[in-house]
This record gives sequence, C-alpha cells and structure tokens, in this order.
Amino acid sequence: MLSRVADNLYWMSRYLERAEHTCRLLDVQLFLMLDQSLGSAEQRWKRLLASLFIPSQAILLGDIHTAARTLTFELSNSSSIAASIAAARENARYVREQTSSEMWEQINRLYLYVKSASSEEVWKAQPHEFFRSVKEGAHLFQGITDSTMNHGEGWQFIQAGRSIERAGLIAALIDVHYSRYIDARDEFLARDDYLEWVGLLKCLTAFEAYCKVYTADLRSDRIASFLLLNPEFPHSLRFSIDRVIGALKAIAASTLTRSAERLERLAGRLQSELSFSQIDEIMAAGLHAYLEGVQRQCAQIHKEIYQIYIGYPIAAAIAS
Repeated sequence: MLSRVADNLYWMSRYLERAEHTCRLLDVQLFLMLDQSLGSAEQRWKRLLASLFIPSQAILLGDIHTAARTLTFELSNSSSIAASIAAARENARYVREQTSSEMWEQINRLYLYVKSASSEEVWKAQPHEFFRSVKEGAHLFQGITDSTMNHGEGWQFIQAGRSIERAGLIAALIDVHYSRYIDARDEFLARDDYLEWVGLLKCLTAFEAYCKVYTADLRSDRIASFLLLNPEFPHSLRFSIDRVIGALKAIAASTLTRSAERLERLAGRLQSELSFSQIDEIMAAGLHAYLEGVQRQCAQIHKEIYQIYIGYPIAAAIAS
C-alpha cells in the first residue's frame, strides 16, 4: 500500500475518534452542570481542556457556553469537533478509491450536518441532541467501515489509528481526573465528588458497564482498574492497546516488513504491562507516572508507525 494512502486512512480514523471523544466530554459536562455549583463547573472545564491538551488560557472560561461553542464549531481551533470532522473528511477525500462509497457518503453527510448547524440554533434548541447526532454519525461510520470495506491492510490502518488515538485520550482523561484525587481511596464521597466520578465514567461511556461489574458502588480503585485494565470494555486502555497490537500484527504480516519487529516489541511491552499489572501496584507506584508512561509509549508507537510505513526512506524500503 502506498504510504500516502496509509497516512490518509490512519489520520482519517484518528480525527474522527478525536471528534467523537470531544463530543462525549462536552455533552457530559453540559449535562452535569445542572447539578454543580459554578465554581466546581469551572474547575471541571479546566480539567476537560487539560485532557484535550488545550491550554486553559486559550479559551475564555468566563462564559462557559461560549467555551463550549468554541470547542464545537470553531474551525480555527484544531481541537474542535467541526475542525476534526473536516480533517477526517479531507483525508477520506484523498483515498476514495480505497474505501467504499457508503463510507464517503456517511462522513460527507456528517461533515455537512456539522457545517450547516448554527451554534445559536443548537444552544437555543437542545445541544444534547446535536451531540448525540454527531456521536451516532461517527459510530455509524465505524459500522459502515467494518461492513463494507475489505478487512485488508487499509482497514487495519484505520483500526490502528482509531485505537492509538483512543488509548492516548483515555490515558490523558484519567490522568487529569485522578490528579485531583491523588490520595483518594474508599472514603465517603461528597455529593460533588460523586458527580465527578459519574462524569468520568460517562465520558468514556463506561457508567452502565461499570455498574454491571461493580454495581453503583463508586470507588476510585475499582474505577481505575475498570478503565485501565479491563480486557472486554471497548473504552478501556487495555482493550484499545490490544486492538493496536492486532492491527499492527496484521499489517506486518501483509507487508512482510522486517523492520516492524521493533514496533511490535514496543507495542507488546505496553500490552504486557496492562495485561499483568494490578491496580494496587499501579496506585502505590504512582498513577500519574504510570499514565505519563503510557502516553509516552503511545507517542513512540505512533512515531514508529510513521517511520516504518509512512515516512520511511526509499533506500530502507528497497532493503526491506
């Protein structure tokens, strides 16, 4: 596969995952504001921005609804939902011959829906309906991709992009949230604190799944274990890295690239850490340091993917 095609498919998937993630965070934040004081809501917004790697001074938080509209519609803000969807569509446009017509129709439909939406109309009507439509549009694109595209090398680059983006965003979100509760264990949770934990789970669509495993008993160690180490939940860190490993192995097998061994070892090391770690050991050693390490390893995996499959020198390609 041409490196240009792999690059476009990889980033198309990453941008769409980023848009859907931001959409969930904003939707949950606006919903929980109904039960929070203004001060706690502002602190939550600051954490939301930090989890998206946006400096808090970059967006005026005095008017929270203006901040939400900026993160939703502002094309000049590369982290906004509209900018991410536009970037995903642009990458999809370059590889239309490698994808199905149904995929292009869906991502184009989602782009036009967001582009035509007026921020004033959305906020006067029902912002939750808008966010739900965007999330469902992204989910529909994923389902169409799985159902209409050959599950070959190109499809695997889409899976790798989606999963590595999701893993990094999950690690950042958990890290920012737990930084406030660094000494939290099983103590009684105040009302606002309880909402914070519910909000974290809902940001990763994990509240109902968590309750099915642990009931509604919200404990910081159990939540961390579920979001980091659960092998079955799609928005857990371990699940995402498992999917990265599966995609990279399939790509290496189809390309017969000998230099991919280092990439597999790098990703495999992270997978092993998540597979055999215990949450009490992670918490005792320092959750912040652990999650920083995860984010650093995700960045290294991304760098290796680029060096091996996308930005490789011609001489290296001939030698392999």
